[in-house]
Amino acid sequence: MGGGTEAFPDLGKHCQHLDCNQLDFLPFTCDGCHKVFCLEHRSFKSHSCPKSDDKSRKVVVCETCSMAIETTGYNGEDEKAILEKHEKSGNCDPRKKKKPVCPVRRCKEVLTFSNTSTCKTCQMKVCLKHRFPADHDCKRVAPPRSLSSSVAAAAGGRWTDRFLAALASRNGKDCAKNGSRSNSPPSSSPSVKVH
Repeated sequence: MGGGTEAFPDLGKHCQHLDCNQLDFLPFTCDGCHKVFCLEHRSFKSHSCPKSDDKSRKVVVCETCSMAIETTGYNGEDEKAILEKHEKSGNCDPRKKKKPVCPVRRCKEVLTFSNTSTCKTCQMKVCLKHRFPADHDCKRVAPPRSLSSSVAAAAGGRWTDRFLAALASRNGKDCAKNGSRSNSPPSSSPSVKVH
């Protein structure tokens, strides 16, 4: 069955679905039956392809260890027999099934690569909902011993407490470049003379 139009006979192909026969300028060739189809009939299911399972892979999931076992090469074998063979092989370990879960009470979120956050204060791995110290039971790590006692007491607290402790540890020193605070009143003479 040719394609194209009278002016361009080699352009496009007709859909080989029995009820369609639409001229398609970007046709699809089926991997199973090697026939040409339009966009609407390109899937195995839409054109009822008789060879749809030829290149597909099939797996069965073990309920004990959550391991996927490929069943593609086992023609005629029952899935139960494949699972029994897997359990007897020694590769079936129930400990593999447990996935890490957020440790916050009543949170059942499974921790994956994309939704895991490590608390900077207590180094606990939690889900994104509980990433802030106030949202999980944050047990603060002891601060380093080199800090003064007032700063050390506030180092694990909120940022306002840490700020106030740092302010108190300065002992009234100014942060200006010259290191001393100028308490003299501003001079009455202008800094710029006008002529």
